[in-house]
Amino acid sequence: METAVRTDFGFVGVMFVTAFLLMAATLYAASLLRPKKPNKEKLSTYECGMETVGDTWVQFRSQYYIFALVFVLFDVEVLLLFPIAVAFGSLSLFATLQAMLFVVILLAALLFAWRKGVLEWK
Repeated sequence: METAVRTDFGFVGVMFVTAFLLMAATLYAASLLRPKKPNKEKLSTYECGMETVGDTWVQFRSQYYIFALVFVLFDVEVLLLFPIAVAFGSLSLFATLQAMLFVVILLAALLFAWRKGVLEWK
């Protein structure tokens, strides 16, 4: 049993070393094959687009990110509800109760976010 475990870990180690060497060889080959033609435009801070005017450090309100995270959270949870909706007719009572509990937890989270004012766009 112990030799089988040692062999399995050895295989994983060999694969890890092989992957690392392949990655290093690919990066080295890419550095040799890439074109090396630096010019003023390539060496500028913004290679594409317009040069910035004024201060580039703009502070964003964290509420935008929280709003986006709440959207992604509920979007993924709705995706998890889709298989339940498809197989709803063949679910057992226990599975139906679990699905209902899941929806109740979702509604509680939505109510919590609503009361905290996360969903208010100011």
